[in-house]
Amino acid sequence: MSTMTKSDRIQIRVDEFAKNKIERAARVSHKSVSEFVISNAIAAADKLLKDHDQVALPSRDWELFYAAILNPPKPNKALRAAFKRYKSQQGK
Repeated sequence: MSTMTKSDRIQIRVDEFAKNKIERAARVSHKSVSEFVISNAIAAADKLLKDHDQVALPSRDWELFYAAILNPPKPNKALRAAFKRYKSQQGK
């Protein structure tokens, strides 16, 4: 368990039905409402961010992607022009 001091706050408004359900679920979980809300919010955030941050490709697409990484094509005219613009904007 983290020993960091808790100083930040998040305030939410809920209707009576949601409040009662959250309080009941917290009791069943043997947690305070704050502990219940925080642990479930973090779990939901972890799942969402994992799904967002990971890319799953079918085998064929992965093979094409991996082959392009190992053997990238030579830069074409448009890519060279874009890099030249980037370097000039960066002052290089």
